[in-house]
Amino acid sequence: MQWDIFCRVIDNFGDVGVCWRLSAQLARRGERVRLWLDDPQALAWMAPGALQGDVPGIEVLHWTSPLPAGRLGDLPPADVWIEAFGCDPPAECVAQLADHVAAGAHAPVWINLEYLSAESYVERSHRLPSPVMSGPARGLGKWFFYPGFTERTGGLLREPDLLKRQAAFQPEVWLADLRMPVRNGSRRVSLFCYEPPALSNVLQQAGQAADASDWLVTPGRAWQLVQQAGPVGPGCRLHALPLLPQHDFDHLLWSADLNFVRGEDSLARALWAGKPFVWHIYPQHDDAHHAKLQAFLDWMQAPASLRDFHHAWNGTGAASADWPDAATLQDWEGCARAARERLLAQADLCSQLIRFVLEKR
Repeated sequence: MQWDIFCRVIDNFGDVGVCWRLSAQLARRGERVRLWLDDPQALAWMAPGALQGDVPGIEVLHWTSPLPAGRLGDLPPADVWIEAFGCDPPAECVAQLADHVAAGAHAPVWINLEYLSAESYVERSHRLPSPVMSGPARGLGKWFFYPGFTERTGGLLREPDLLKRQAAFQPEVWLADLRMPVRNGSRRVSLFCYEPPALSNVLQQAGQAADASDWLVTPGRAWQLVQQAGPVGPGCRLHALPLLPQHDFDHLLWSADLNFVRGEDSLARALWAGKPFVWHIYPQHDDAHHAKLQAFLDWMQAPASLRDFHHAWNGTGAASADWPDAATLQDWEGCARAARERLLAQADLCSQLIRFVLEKR
């Protein structure tokens, strides 16, 4: 089938990260994808070759407003439309769709791919219809499709060979290729975050801990923050990472003993890594992320120490972020692995999407 995926890059590139993973998985299954991006430049480092058309089955289109005259003329109609995270497709595409339907053509299966959450409304809203009430497409319908963590949701993106690749991965070789001077026997920590209130305190604790730690810090906000945190103790070393394409971000998570992740795409990848992790949820001005974080921790069946650390890391409570000792870290790993096992028992997001589209065509 021909899929059109529409994505507006709001900030932080998590949205384009999700859309590229979905596009790549669809293409590997023989589907044809046009990925419409208003800011495609992130793919230059996230997915090398994507902008040059080197990824079979995927065409990246620059979504400008307005679209250039004649931009849609040679494009075959799509079987599926996916608007990612509630972005409206280009007005020109909607107008063309209305003309095609008026002429007797079939409308694509139009899907609103929503944000990831463990809150209860996700199970209630998943797969519900959403009629278009105004504009040239009035009378057509969309469908809500929610990623999630339970069997009554759309699941998470997962490649069929993910666990096989992870089992064959050699972290020491990968780190050596990156020229990361991590110490033998130290705790390896990856850091990808927004501005966590507890970061400075956690770094100070790690610096004074009996077990040394090597922090692999992503570029951008995370690296700027650790530079502002002031001197840390001798047990903590900070290493600056380059921008990593998606497959190497997975390698980073597989290489670490503790992962700090943020947003949506990296949360899913941390779950598949099966390593202890702390999630920095995207902060919302109305504090709606507080309930979202709590719902996730409940689904995770997180132990008290991991809940406290999350709340302190996200600034959502009075708990403190105590640097975990070996026994605590082992508890966190058991929690992460149990969560991964529950997810592996469910169908992945790409498979569910394809089945849903075939059902609704």
